[in-house]
Amino acid sequence: MKIAVIGGTGLIGLQVVKKLNAAGHEAVPHSQSTGVDVITGQGVEEAVAGDGIVNLTNSPTFDDASPAFFQTSMDNLLAAGHKGGVGHFVILSIVGADQVPDLAYYRAKVLQEDILKAGPIPYSIVHATQFMEFIDAVMSWTTEGDTVRLPTTPLQPIAAQDVSDTVAEVAAGTPLNGTLDVGGPDVHPLDELGRITLNARPDGRTVVTDDTAGMFAAVDGDVLTTKGDARIAPTHYTDWLT
Repeated sequence: MKIAVIGGTGLIGLQVVKKLNAAGHEAVPHSQSTGVDVITGQGVEEAVAGDGIVNLTNSPTFDDASPAFFQTSMDNLLAAGHKGGVGHFVILSIVGADQVPDLAYYRAKVLQEDILKAGPIPYSIVHATQFMEFIDAVMSWTTEGDTVRLPTTPLQPIAAQDVSDTVAEVAAGTPLNGTLDVGGPDVHPLDELGRITLNARPDGRTVVTDDTAGMFAAVDGDVLTTKGDARIAPTHYTDWLT
């Protein structure tokens, strides 16, 4: 199949393109750097001409501007894909995003899902838990001097490699017209993840538990962890760190 990977030069996109091509498909990466702009529509029709679309683009901000990004980008991609006869549209979203209404970015990801579900193209949605690669960034948001303040929010970190495996597999398959949840093999409180990280890669900082600190303070309970028949990826956070 010929599959357009929009956002195909990013963390997940690069790996998805590599995996699809290794499996015998023609996966083509597209982004602003290749002349495709999902907001203005420049180059979109030409980019999505083929069998499938994997949309891995992300809002440049996590604030109240993010819903407009997903609305416009999805409208442009769906219109172009439908016109070109695309038979499968895949997006990557977040486990539990619909359970965190206080975060604008999570509301925006739910909007993206709703637009896809209401659109004219058969679809699949992959819900992933928080990426292991983002834990350092999460810690940096609440670092003051040598102290990192983190809440006890339960997270289920997953390696980007494992997310990419799942997205590539879904993209090459029959449309789910539904969702597939995937998460890492272990659940840890975020403050514990911070301590695990600094024990493996000490940098002079110390983690202090603070349930009011950072964006994850807005999360209620374990809603960002998988439930039921979700797929569990193989990579443990402690192994990934080493």
